Amino acid sequence: MKKTALLQKYILEPEILVMPGAHDVLSARIIEKAGFKALAVGGYSATACLLGKPDLSFLTLTEMGDHIARLTGAVNLPALVDGDTGHGGVLNVGRTVKELERAGAAGIFIEDQVFPKRCGHMEGKQVVGREDMVAKIKAALDARSDPDFVIMARTDALAVLGLDEAMARGNLYRQAGADIIFVEAPRSIEDMRRINREINAPTVANMVEGGKTPFLPAQELEAIGYNAVVFPVSATYALAKAVSALMAELSRTGTTKGFWDQMWQFDDFYQFMGVDALRQKERNYHERGLAAVAVEQLQSKQVFSRSKSKRRRKS
Repeated sequence: MKKTALLQKYILEPEILVMPGAHDVLSARIIEKAGFKALAVGGYSATACLLGKPDLSFLTLTEMGDHIARLTGAVNLPALVDGDTGHGGVLNVGRTVKELERAGAAGIFIEDQVFPKRCGHMEGKQVVGREDMVAKIKAALDARSDPDFVIMARTDALAVLGLDEAMARGNLYRQAGADIIFVEAPRSIEDMRRINREINAPTVANMVEGGKTPFLPAQELEAIGYNAVVFPVSATYALAKAVSALMAELSRTGTTKGFWDQMWQFDDFYQFMGVDALRQKERNYHERGLAAVAVEQLQSKQVFSRSKSKRRRKS
């Protein structure tokens, strides 16, 4: 089944779809190895990974497209990826969808913030008018070449205009054709329940460690009514803390040995990366090459012998 169709299927299943956020290609492989069905790629982590900067609209579409292409080329999981504000107006939204679909994404989400956008859990956000976001959703739907490519519409209106406006926008965006609705940064469990009661669409929860939304396990989010949950920055935060602690240990002691119980070592990483299988594949190709050369040499020798025999008979 296509990755796009798989993502659609997983979102609509009774059990909530848990999508960890991939910080980079290596973490995407770890997510796949851990047995998750799908993953997410947010601009927050991608900006940190690629640029070492915060999520303040520094990342370009081409940078994100290259990142997604490498990531989706390394794993077999469907990826839901961040399209930000669509990187501009309605025409830019169309290009964003085409580029990220071509890069291997199974779906994208676009948001109704004013550019330059902010991380959904930061202050100082502003949102565009309803009609502008509906136009972007229509442009996104028209631009996708695969009808199963997931279009998720995100609204940040709750922080700016209140919960009622956010829910009204959620229903409007669904009516416009969005496959799934994302109301960003509800601040209470009751608000989360209202969102799922009053928005007639599949919904996604966003679990950010230390963010504005109550941090709940997947089972509780499923009971509230969410169809999917993303943990977009968990890997980024874990990696940042682990590497910080490792560098502190190395600076303090002059060695990493005291940190070994928190690290993979050479053989662990070697096994995870599947080096033995790749080396065997490499050997197989060389053996096939040698075998082909041997056959060609034998056939050439036989042809030469037959030709030589014919010349003898003629003489």
